[in-house]
Amino acid sequence: MPLLRTFFETPVGPMMALASERALCALEFTSTGRLPRLDARLARWYDGPVIADGSNAVIEHARRWLDDYFAGVSADISSFSLDARGAPFELEVWAALRAIPPGTTTSYGAIAKALGSPGASRAVGMANGANPLAIIVPCHRVIGANGTLTGYGGGLDRKTWLLEHERRWAPRDDRRPEGRQLQLDLHTGSL
Repeated sequence: MPLLRTFFETPVGPMMALASERALCALEFTSTGRLPRLDARLARWYDGPVIADGSNAVIEHARRWLDDYFAGVSADISSFSLDARGAPFELEVWAALRAIPPGTTTSYGAIAKALGSPGASRAVGMANGANPLAIIVPCHRVIGANGTLTGYGGGLDRKTWLLEHERRWAPRDDRRPEGRQLQLDLHTGSL
């Protein structure tokens, strides 16, 4: 499978995007040591991808989205075609991550409970850490059950920056005060 690779400079450091002609496959921080993990994931799930430097409409869409996100314009991911591959449980967790609105957080336990596996907090954490689409699939919005920031592949400084950035501009729902954690109900599609 041919994939194109482009590097972006962002306010939180350099990132690399990988895309096929149809979909975005990865968006990863380049300065955190996560690229070898991404290479292993690509080898496992993409059947020998051939990677070339370049751009296409998918990557340009990601570039515009990042510009809007960092400008505080929008974090809407509904227009993305994503092709993050993984184990079935990882895919479920990544879908749950996409349901967390900007400016809010939830816990690993809440996601596990919403997925019907209340004892799977640790497995949710592992799937969260395996997410290959940083920021777009917002794993930075998941925190510890006690409200503390916990691990983030991009580093806790970036996680803090991203959460504070979103809280400054994200739309507020009068029923959800700033900083309140969400309890996800993924089976009904509501938050």
